[in-house]
Amino acid sequence: MIHRRTAVALVASPLLLSGCGAGAEAAPSRSDDDRPAPTTAAPTSESNTPRPTGIPGLGPRTAAAVPGHAEQVVVARGRGRNSPVSSVILYERDGGDWQAGANWPAHNGRDGWSEHHMAGDLRSPVGVYGLTDAGGLLPDPGSRLPYDHGYGFRSPGTGFEGEPLEGSFDYVVAINYNRRPGTSPLDWTRPMGAGRGGGVWLHVDHGGPTHACVSIAKAHMKQLLRTLDPGRHPVVVMGYADWLAQ
Repeated sequence: MIHRRTAVALVASPLLLSGCGAGAEAAPSRSDDDRPAPTTAAPTSESNTPRPTGIPGLGPRTAAAVPGHAEQVVVARGRGRNSPVSSVILYERDGGDWQAGANWPAHNGRDGWSEHHMAGDLRSPVGVYGLTDAGGLLPDPGSRLPYDHGYGFRSPGTGFEGEPLEGSFDYVVAINYNRRPGTSPLDWTRPMGAGRGGGVWLHVDHGGPTHACVSIAKAHMKQLLRTLDPGRHPVVVMGYADWLAQ
Protein backbone atom coordinates (compact mmCIF):
# COMPACT_ATOMS: atom_id res chain seq x y z
CA MET A 1 0.00 0.00 0.00
CA ILE A 2 1.27 3.48 -0.84
CA HIS A 3 1.05 5.80 2.16
CA ARG A 4 0.19 9.48 2.01
CA ARG A 5 0.74 12.12 4.61
CA THR A 6 -1.46 15.07 5.38
CA ALA A 7 -0.47 18.41 3.93
CA VAL A 8 2.02 20.54 5.82
CA ALA A 9 0.52 23.55 7.59
CA LEU A 10 1.16 26.93 6.00
CA VAL A 11 3.68 28.18 8.53
CA ALA A 12 7.21 29.55 8.28
CA SER A 13 9.72 26.80 8.88
CA PRO A 14 13.54 26.76 9.10
CA LEU A 15 13.64 24.67 5.93
CA LEU A 16 11.56 27.19 4.03
CA LEU A 17 13.87 29.98 5.14
CA SER A 18 17.18 28.19 4.74
CA GLY A 19 16.73 25.83 1.81
CA CYS A 20 18.45 22.48 1.65
CA GLY A 21 20.99 21.74 4.33
CA ALA A 22 18.88 23.88 6.66
CA GLY A 23 20.00 24.28 10.22
CA ALA A 24 22.90 26.67 9.68
CA GLU A 25 21.39 29.15 12.07
CA ALA A 26 21.41 26.71 14.98
CA ALA A 27 24.45 26.84 17.28
CA PRO A 28 26.15 23.45 17.70
CA SER A 29 26.96 22.13 21.15
CA ARG A 30 30.49 21.01 21.92
CA SER A 31 29.41 17.38 22.20
CA ASP A 32 27.84 17.63 18.74
CA ASP A 33 31.08 18.96 17.26
CA ASP A 34 33.12 16.12 18.73
CA ARG A 35 30.78 13.33 17.74
CA PRO A 36 32.01 11.56 14.56
CA ALA A 37 29.65 11.30 11.61
CA PRO A 38 28.51 7.77 10.75
CA THR A 39 29.87 6.24 7.56
CA THR A 40 26.36 5.00 6.86
CA ALA A 41 22.93 6.01 8.08
CA ALA A 42 21.11 3.30 6.16
CA PRO A 43 19.62 0.34 8.02
CA THR A 44 21.70 -2.80 8.06
CA SER A 45 20.41 -6.13 6.86
CA GLU A 46 19.94 -8.97 9.32
CA SER A 47 19.83 -11.53 6.54
CA ASN A 48 22.73 -13.38 4.96
CA THR A 49 22.19 -11.69 1.61
CA PRO A 50 25.60 -10.92 0.06
CA ARG A 51 26.49 -7.26 -0.05
CA PRO A 52 26.62 -5.77 -3.57
CA THR A 53 30.11 -5.19 -4.90
CA GLY A 54 29.50 -4.71 -8.61
CA ILE A 55 28.50 -1.05 -8.85
CA PRO A 56 31.09 0.80 -10.96
CA GLY A 57 33.20 3.31 -9.09
CA LEU A 58 32.52 1.97 -5.59
CA GLY A 59 35.59 0.67 -3.79
CA PRO A 60 35.48 -2.18 -1.27
CA ARG A 61 34.98 0.03 1.79
CA THR A 62 32.14 2.00 0.26
CA ALA A 63 30.47 -1.09 -1.20
CA ALA A 64 30.65 -2.80 2.19
CA ALA A 65 28.60 0.05 3.70
CA VAL A 66 25.68 -0.65 1.35
CA PRO A 67 23.12 -2.88 3.15
CA GLY A 68 22.95 -6.36 1.70
CA HIS A 69 19.18 -6.15 1.22
CA ALA A 70 19.31 -2.90 -0.77
CA GLU A 71 18.08 -3.51 -4.32
CA GLN A 72 18.05 0.14 -5.42
CA VAL A 73 21.14 2.32 -5.04
CA VAL A 74 21.30 5.97 -6.10
CA VAL A 75 24.94 6.89 -6.67
CA ALA A 76 25.68 10.62 -6.46
CA ARG A 77 29.25 10.99 -7.68
CA GLY A 78 30.99 14.35 -7.29
CA ARG A 79 33.60 15.56 -9.73
CA GLY A 80 36.02 16.43 -6.92
CA ARG A 81 36.20 17.05 -3.18
CA ASN A 82 35.75 20.81 -3.61
CA SER A 83 33.51 20.78 -6.67
CA PRO A 84 29.74 21.47 -6.74
CA VAL A 85 29.32 19.47 -9.96
CA SER A 86 28.24 15.83 -9.82
CA SER A 87 26.18 13.15 -11.52
CA VAL A 88 23.46 10.76 -10.36
CA ILE A 89 22.80 7.20 -11.54
CA LEU A 90 20.15 4.83 -10.19
CA TYR A 91 21.27 1.20 -10.03
CA GLU A 92 18.71 -1.57 -9.59
CA ARG A 93 19.56 -5.15 -8.72
CA ASP A 94 18.13 -7.86 -10.97
CA GLY A 95 19.08 -11.14 -9.37
CA GLY A 96 22.82 -10.90 -8.77
CA ASP A 97 23.42 -8.18 -11.38
CA TRP A 98 23.17 -4.42 -11.16
CA GLN A 99 21.42 -2.57 -13.97
CA ALA A 100 22.42 1.07 -14.43
CA GLY A 101 19.93 3.76 -15.33
CA ALA A 102 20.70 6.98 -17.16
CA ASN A 103 23.54 9.25 -16.07
CA TRP A 104 21.91 12.48 -14.88
CA PRO A 105 23.83 15.76 -14.41
CA ALA A 106 23.56 17.09 -10.86
CA HIS A 107 24.76 19.68 -8.37
CA ASN A 108 25.89 19.25 -4.77
CA GLY A 109 27.08 21.61 -2.03
CA ARG A 110 28.78 24.79 -3.21
CA ASP A 111 32.12 23.95 -1.58
CA GLY A 112 32.03 20.24 -2.40
CA TRP A 113 31.92 17.35 0.07
CA SER A 114 32.66 16.70 3.73
CA GLU A 115 33.48 13.60 5.76
CA HIS A 116 32.25 15.51 8.83
CA HIS A 117 29.42 17.72 7.65
CA MET A 118 28.53 20.69 9.83
CA ALA A 119 25.62 23.11 9.52
CA GLY A 120 26.55 25.97 7.22
CA ASP A 121 29.76 24.47 5.80
CA LEU A 122 28.21 24.47 2.30
CA ARG A 123 29.38 20.90 1.69
CA SER A 124 27.38 17.74 1.12
CA PRO A 125 27.92 14.87 3.56
CA VAL A 126 29.60 11.78 2.12
CA GLY A 127 28.22 8.37 3.08
CA VAL A 128 25.50 5.79 2.54
CA TYR A 129 22.03 6.84 3.67
CA GLY A 130 18.54 5.41 3.49
CA LEU A 131 15.81 6.92 1.30
CA THR A 132 12.48 6.45 3.05
CA ASP A 133 10.45 9.67 2.72
CA ALA A 134 9.46 12.12 0.01
CA GLY A 135 7.38 15.24 -0.47
CA GLY A 136 7.03 18.44 -2.39
CA LEU A 137 5.16 21.60 -3.21
CA LEU A 138 3.48 19.87 -6.16
CA PRO A 139 0.95 17.05 -5.80
CA ASP A 140 2.22 13.48 -5.59
CA PRO A 141 3.37 12.41 -9.08
CA GLY A 142 3.00 8.72 -8.23
CA SER A 143 5.63 8.28 -5.54
CA ARG A 144 6.05 4.85 -3.99
CA LEU A 145 7.67 6.44 -0.94
CA PRO A 146 5.37 8.18 1.57
CA TYR A 147 4.77 11.64 0.10
CA ASP A 148 4.11 14.84 2.06
CA HIS A 149 2.42 17.49 -0.09
CA GLY A 150 2.22 21.03 1.29
CA TYR A 151 3.24 24.69 1.20
CA GLY A 152 6.13 24.09 3.60
CA PHE A 153 8.15 23.12 0.53
CA ARG A 154 8.23 26.64 -0.94
CA SER A 155 11.74 27.75 -1.92
CA PRO A 156 11.87 31.55 -2.39
CA GLY A 157 14.97 33.61 -3.02
CA THR A 158 18.01 33.17 -5.23
CA GLY A 159 20.92 30.75 -5.33
CA PHE A 160 24.67 31.31 -5.12
CA GLU A 161 24.86 32.30 -8.79
CA GLY A 162 21.80 34.54 -8.73
CA GLU A 163 19.49 31.88 -10.13
CA PRO A 164 15.89 31.73 -8.80
CA LEU A 165 15.24 28.96 -6.29
CA GLU A 166 11.48 28.86 -6.87
CA GLY A 167 10.44 25.31 -7.73
CA SER A 168 13.51 23.64 -6.23
CA PHE A 169 11.36 21.81 -3.71
CA ASP A 170 8.56 20.90 -6.11
CA TYR A 171 9.73 17.30 -5.56
CA VAL A 172 12.13 16.12 -2.85
CA VAL A 173 13.40 12.87 -1.39
CA ALA A 174 14.82 13.15 2.12
CA ILE A 175 18.32 11.75 2.57
CA ASN A 176 18.51 10.07 5.97
CA TYR A 177 21.44 12.12 7.19
CA ASN A 178 20.84 13.38 10.74
CA ARG A 179 17.08 12.94 10.53
CA ARG A 180 14.36 10.63 11.83
CA PRO A 181 13.32 8.13 9.12
CA GLY A 182 9.60 7.63 8.65
CA THR A 183 8.72 11.32 8.99
CA SER A 184 8.08 14.18 6.58
CA PRO A 185 11.19 15.69 4.97
CA LEU A 186 10.14 18.83 6.86
CA ASP A 187 10.56 17.15 10.25
CA TRP A 188 13.07 19.14 12.31
CA THR A 189 14.37 16.30 14.51
CA ARG A 190 18.19 16.16 14.40
CA PRO A 191 19.48 13.04 16.25
CA MET A 192 23.13 14.23 16.13
CA GLY A 193 22.20 17.78 17.10
CA ALA A 194 21.46 20.89 15.04
CA GLY A 195 25.15 21.67 14.69
CA ARG A 196 25.61 18.69 12.38
CA GLY A 197 23.19 20.10 9.83
CA GLY A 198 20.14 18.45 8.33
CA GLY A 199 17.46 18.93 5.73
CA VAL A 200 19.70 17.24 3.16
CA TRP A 201 17.56 16.20 0.21
CA LEU A 202 17.51 15.08 -3.36
CA HIS A 203 15.55 17.88 -5.03
CA VAL A 204 14.90 19.74 -8.28
CA ASP A 205 17.98 21.41 -9.76
CA HIS A 206 17.90 25.21 -9.92
CA GLY A 207 20.96 25.60 -12.12
CA GLY A 208 23.61 26.15 -9.46
CA PRO A 209 25.27 24.75 -6.33
CA THR A 210 23.25 23.82 -3.25
CA HIS A 211 23.79 24.30 0.48
CA ALA A 212 24.28 20.55 1.03
CA CYS A 213 21.66 18.76 -1.05
CA VAL A 214 21.99 16.90 -4.35
CA SER A 215 19.85 18.31 -7.16
CA ILE A 216 18.77 16.88 -10.51
CA ALA A 217 16.36 17.99 -13.24
CA LYS A 218 12.65 18.09 -12.45
CA ALA A 219 11.83 15.32 -14.93
CA HIS A 220 14.50 13.12 -13.36
CA MET A 221 13.16 13.78 -9.84
CA LYS A 222 9.70 12.76 -11.00
CA GLN A 223 11.11 9.57 -12.52
CA LEU A 224 13.04 8.81 -9.34
CA LEU A 225 9.94 9.26 -7.18
CA ARG A 226 8.02 6.84 -9.37
CA THR A 227 10.82 4.27 -9.24
CA LEU A 228 12.13 4.20 -5.67
CA ASP A 229 10.32 1.37 -3.89
CA PRO A 230 10.43 1.04 -0.08
CA GLY A 231 10.10 -2.71 -0.52
CA ARG A 232 13.47 -2.67 -2.29
CA HIS A 233 15.20 -0.72 0.51
CA PRO A 234 16.64 2.15 -1.55
CA VAL A 235 19.76 3.99 -0.40
CA VAL A 236 21.91 6.80 -1.72
CA VAL A 237 25.68 6.47 -1.91
CA MET A 238 27.11 9.96 -2.15
CA GLY A 239 30.53 11.54 -2.27
CA TYR A 240 33.29 12.67 -4.60
CA ALA A 241 34.76 10.10 -6.95
CA ASP A 242 37.99 9.44 -5.05
CA TRP A 243 36.12 8.92 -1.77
CA LEU A 244 33.63 6.54 -3.39
CA ALA A 245 36.49 4.51 -4.85
CA GLN A 246 37.94 3.65 -1.43
